[in-house]
Amino acid sequence: MMDKKPETKDCKVYYADDLSFHVEQNLYFTQCTADHILSLHELLKITSDIAVEDFNNRCMSRALLAEKGVAILVARNSFRIHKYPEENERIIVHTWEEKSEPLVFVRGFEIENDKGEHLITGLTSWILVDVNARRIMPIKKFDAMGLRTPSEKKSEFDCLPYGKISLNEEEAVFLDERVIKYSDLDGNGHTNNSRYGAFAVDALPQEYQTKRFKDFRINFAKEAMLGQKVKIYGKIDDENKTITIVGRTEEAVSFEVELKW
Repeated sequence: MMDKKPETKDCKVYYADDLSFHVEQNLYFTQCTADHILSLHELLKITSDIAVEDFNNRCMSRALLAEKGVAILVARNSFRIHKYPEENERIIVHTWEEKSEPLVFVRGFEIENDKGEHLITGLTSWILVDVNARRIMPIKKFDAMGLRTPSEKKSEFDCLPYGKISLNEEEAVFLDERVIKYSDLDGNGHTNNSRYGAFAVDALPQEYQTKRFKDFRINFAKEAMLGQKVKIYGKIDDENKTITIVGRTEEAVSFEVELKW
């Protein structure tokens, strides 16, 4: 007796009239922690990939930007996690461009499940880089290229603002050391931004790794390259329910993380 053909749900991708971009997809086993909830590094991967896909669809692909000598790179992320998405849950990721600041693109995120439950809010910033001079460019120079219509949208967010994350060196303790391996790299030739989320969580004492953090902020300062060692330092403040982490190569600060529970 032949089984009935199973019903499947494909990934749904669409734009709303306001040009916000929406992706509906399943959350898979490999995207989750040992507790079967979305991992922080997979949150970084999902949101970054969907932002890049939005750029691609609006004629701002990496290849086209490279022809013009520029790249758009994620710089700072802030997420408020109201409820963690769970394994096999159907999630919808909404993203859109906010009004730019002089030196950064600003992008908002909302993640909900297919029952309409509000799961995650995100606010992220992206820098425009002159790939030849290896320096940040003002956003007005990009807009002068005529590749997009600048957004004037200004939304209210319930997540923390992105910004500088500071760690007092006198209070910091050594947590871990990572050597950048080939599988950490992406097509830009340096450590993919999502890997720093994994580095931060892996560096924590075990009793903190399973905490369900409600706020997650991460800044990307200087890329770590193949073979470099990243030394990870941190401060755990139980009274204020905050963990601050900084990863440094021998050259400079590589990334900064703030976790609150």
